[in-house]
Amino acid sequence: MDSAGAFALFLAVGGTMVALLLGPVGQAVAKRLAGKAGSDPKSGLTTGEMAAERLADMESRLIELDGIAAHVAELEQRLEFAERLLTQHEAKPALPGDRS
Repeated sequence: MDSAGAFALFLAVGGTMVALLLGPVGQAVAKRLAGKAGSDPKSGLTTGEMAAERLADMESRLIELDGIAAHVAELEQRLEFAERLLTQHEAKPALPGDRS
């Protein structure tokens, strides 16, 4: 290979490397080296921070659901009590002189 061919090959390989490093691949490598890989561009949070935020959100929803479940259980008890009162009232025989 003559010197002109070697220089052309050097330019081609060098241009390809520069294009890769300045493009999206280079940006991803730079983020990885800076320790920001897996970060959300909108919020700036890393993957671990996003997972922690989602976990905290799920825990708060679980606490809210526990409160709702306790309320439903209380309503079930009240309904059963009301049903028992109604069945007791219907089961009592009417007095012979009672016209109601």
